[in-house]
Amino acid sequence: MNLEDRISAFVNLGKKLRGLIHSGDFELLETINHQHFKNAWFTPENVRFALYAIAESLDKELIEKWLSKYPELINETEPETIGIIMAGNIPLVGFHDFMCSLITGNRVIVKTSSKDSELIVYIAKILCEMNSGFDKMINFTQNSLSGFDAVIATGSNNTSRYFEYYFGKYPSIIRKNRNSIAVIDGSESEQELQELGRDIFSYFGLGCRNVSKIYIPEGYALNNLIDNWNGYSNVVYNSKYANNYDFYKAVFLVNKDKFLDTGYLLLKEETAISSPVSVLYYEYYNSKSELETVIETNKDNIQCVVSKTDVPFGKSQNPNLWDYSDGIDTIDFLLKIKS
Repeated sequence: MNLEDRISAFVNLGKKLRGLIHSGDFELLETINHQHFKNAWFTPENVRFALYAIAESLDKELIEKWLSKYPELINETEPETIGIIMAGNIPLVGFHDFMCSLITGNRVIVKTSSKDSELIVYIAKILCEMNSGFDKMINFTQNSLSGFDAVIATGSNNTSRYFEYYFGKYPSIIRKNRNSIAVIDGSESEQELQELGRDIFSYFGLGCRNVSKIYIPEGYALNNLIDNWNGYSNVVYNSKYANNYDFYKAVFLVNKDKFLDTGYLLLKEETAISSPVSVLYYEYYNSKSELETVIETNKDNIQCVVSKTDVPFGKSQNPNLWDYSDGIDTIDFLLKIKS
């Protein structure tokens, strides 16, 4: 299977997924609805959102634009075996690593998260239908990884230490916790502020590309933001989200912390970037140069920046194929292994 065949298979995967989503395919609907029973964070809306985002990214022009940066991909070489340890914070969060490994002509051994064990298997099944050559390139395991040449592992700051201990002697990408921020300059339209709500509330804020902290100009009225987010208030009807909301509200009250309560989101002025689920941190800034210094200081903890000049409002969870996690070029990493 050459590069053109692999690209064609992923393009057809995208077409197939879009068709299944639009037609309301029974097996897909059953798979989507079943996830909520395995992981209460994986609501049908969230799973559908993740599937649709992947399907939209699997466009022939987009894939070719992405891979055009790597002309050496056309040279067929012996495949390596890439061990992929997937996280389970949001649906299909490990798909991009899965795709990068396969489209570069490698084999994969995938250790799925217990919180998201079915969706990537469902995707792989369709991919193999698009090209049976992938049958011998994809393996799943619930056991410890073995027989690999390189590792891509995603987890928390705690699990990253475990990964580094066990996989440090292999070529590896080991990802830790990151969060995303938004910068408000005061010129945003109501539409843009409403779209910012999607960056905050999609997946209940559990993704590394979810905005967990906003920077606002000195004197900016928080109500300008809050008034545009009422459409997301139903997040509080999820029991796990509601438990977080009640817990942190109680903590803030006991500690006599100053915070703003919208009834579904707690806003707290804080210098930290990573906020808990149901809490959004905010911080005022006086000048752009001051803010740039703060962002540069925290760059290793920031996944992406949402603003009028960076990632557009509402698009943090719709990254381009070339928007690599942690800024690490996965394709370049895989090509260096081969060379």
